[in-house]
Amino acid sequence: MPPVQVAVCGPRHCTDTDEANAREVGRLLAEAGATVLCGGGIGVMAAVAAGAAAAKGLVIGVRPDTNRDAICDGLSAVLYTNMGEARNAILIWSADAVIVIGGSWGTLSELALANRRGGVPVVSLGGWQLVDGDGNPVIASKVAESPGEAVGIALAG
Repeated sequence: MPPVQVAVCGPRHCTDTDEANAREVGRLLAEAGATVLCGGGIGVMAAVAAGAAAAKGLVIGVRPDTNRDAICDGLSAVLYTNMGEARNAILIWSADAVIVIGGSWGTLSELALANRRGGVPVVSLGGWQLVDGDGNPVIASKVAESPGEAVGIALAG
């Protein structure tokens, strides 16, 4: 059976807390033997790649462009899609689980794509909380309170 692939999604411009959470999520995923998928850029993407790389993990960056100067450190390999935000679908459909850290419009699109896809665990650590037109909460993911809990939920399937 191939290793579990976990997409970790989050904003380019993130908080210090999101960055620290992403670094720890990356480390924990690598130590568990999971392949980390991310956008390969700055912010949450760079932090999760750094955490996983420090633990000798495999990290794949799925880039929206072909700019080899825009990738973060810590990536084991890079897919240059030149598809803009459409690459989010590639990232989500390549994952066995999705962890969303923090929130931005791009991160919201990844959360939506993961829910639309279905069939994989979707975990949020900080970030988006959604309501429907009547103001009722929409359960878009399992909410984790810590990086360890987020990784545990994702890997439990």
